Amino acid sequence: MIYSVTVKPGSKKGPLVLEEASDLVVFLRERPVEGKANIALIKILADYFKVPKKQITIKTGARGHKKLVEIKTMV
Repeated sequence: MIYSVTVKPGSKKGPLVLEEASDLVVFLRERPVEGKANIALIKILADYFKVPKKQITIKTGARGHKKLVEIKTMV
């Protein structure tokens, strides 16, 4: 499944995942420095969807706030 994710790095609310319609908004404490925010995003989404981290891929937007994230679930 592919999700549209808006990331809010450096947030004091984080870690937090909010669902808005078919999109996700993820608040992260980590700053977007050297990929730390993307690593934190994958960890938070893995916990949220209860899947291993290796099943989550950032398809587009690795350097931006808007991302498309693919989460592979076992069928």
